[in-house]
Amino acid sequence: MATVETDARTVETTGETTPVDLAWLAEQIPYRFYQECIHCGFCLPTCPTYVLTGDENDSPRGRIYLMKSVADGRLAVGPEIRKHLEFCLDCRACETACPSGVKYARLVEPFKIELIRKTPPGKGFGTLQKVVLHHLLPYSNRVRASLLPVRLLQKIGLMNPLRKSGLFKLLPSTLRNMEATVPTLQPASNLPEVLPAIGPRRARVGILLGCVTDVMTPQTNSATARVLRRNGCEVVVPRAQTCCGAIHYHSGAEAPALAMARQNMEAFDFENLDAIVVNAAGCGAMFKSYDHVLPPEERERAARFVAKVKDVSEFLMELGPIPPDNPLPLKVTYHDACHLRHGQQVYDQPRRLLEMIPGLELVPLAESELCCGAAGTYNLTEPEAAHRLGRRKAGNVEATGAAVVASGNIGCTLQIGRHIREAGLNVEVVHPVDLLDRAYEGGS
Repeated sequence: MATVETDARTVETTGETTPVDLAWLAEQIPYRFYQECIHCGFCLPTCPTYVLTGDENDSPRGRIYLMKSVADGRLAVGPEIRKHLEFCLDCRACETACPSGVKYARLVEPFKIELIRKTPPGKGFGTLQKVVLHHLLPYSNRVRASLLPVRLLQKIGLMNPLRKSGLFKLLPSTLRNMEATVPTLQPASNLPEVLPAIGPRRARVGILLGCVTDVMTPQTNSATARVLRRNGCEVVVPRAQTCCGAIHYHSGAEAPALAMARQNMEAFDFENLDAIVVNAAGCGAMFKSYDHVLPPEERERAARFVAKVKDVSEFLMELGPIPPDNPLPLKVTYHDACHLRHGQQVYDQPRRLLEMIPGLELVPLAESELCCGAAGTYNLTEPEAAHRLGRRKAGNVEATGAAVVASGNIGCTLQIGRHIREAGLNVEVVHPVDLLDRAYEGGS
């Protein structure tokens, strides 16, 4: 047994330890990244897990101390250490709050990958979770096929009665949590490969459809294409594009994630585009990380790709958006998706787009920057904490009195939508571009 003192209490490494590859971690994480943390505590109130538990070891500075102790060889990775590191949502709110510019994601992500990689058979992710994470969610055609029964039940009007009956509680927890997030499914977007600009062409852009977005909320992809066209963009929808790789990467399957990154870099022909537009914050953050997750010999080309990647709100504000003419008399509140606000530092742009819409009243949301609990697949791997954060977010939305809550990430809209429904609230959950599209199209 070994012990280490953190700012809060002593952590003991008891039980079976995980033999991590310290040499590999040293290659991935420059030692100065640990040293940049000055333990000031500004990150504490921004960290969702610290807010939930009050445990210093569930805070960013506490985890950095633990990781540094492991890297120094002073601490072995036992079950207690694993628990604190795996409990992290990787929301990166601490990066926004940090006055020292600590690159927290560049610390915790390699550690999580190494822990998953060294997990003994029979422990860690269950078989069903592995199937869902690695063989279902990253592939839109498989997700679409798996949702055919749900689509049928919705069409004949049985989905809500079955939910209320409690029958779905008999499902395994992973499937139960997935089912609870499914919204009312819309027809497929079926976008052609090239859509011409409306009016004079101002830019030529590619758009990422997303493996989950294009199935769960295809109307958002259609709206994104229409909004871009109305702003003078020729829109290219590459047929060879694939999942951004985030689900594999964050669940320890590094090789498939890098293969997806390479496929996307080929598919988008980015040298001939003005921008690669993404409407899902998690996907955008992953796209923007290709230049450090790929091997060193590929990073120069990856950096040129990353330079073209823009969130849809970020791109439109840089282009200079054309104001819509049609009013939307709605009270709307906005939730900051973690990987948009913290991962990409895109904060003001979505709000400015919403404020352009005539008649729309944008009201502030308490704890807007606190994670809703989706965090990629966190609501599948840590459902209890995800539920607590989701209920907290729904309560804050209810307090605004808004009729609509907007957010720039598919994970957030699904998670918030679930808890809005479970709370019995009459609040619509949308992407900001959906509202902008309605204002351009006259509310249709």
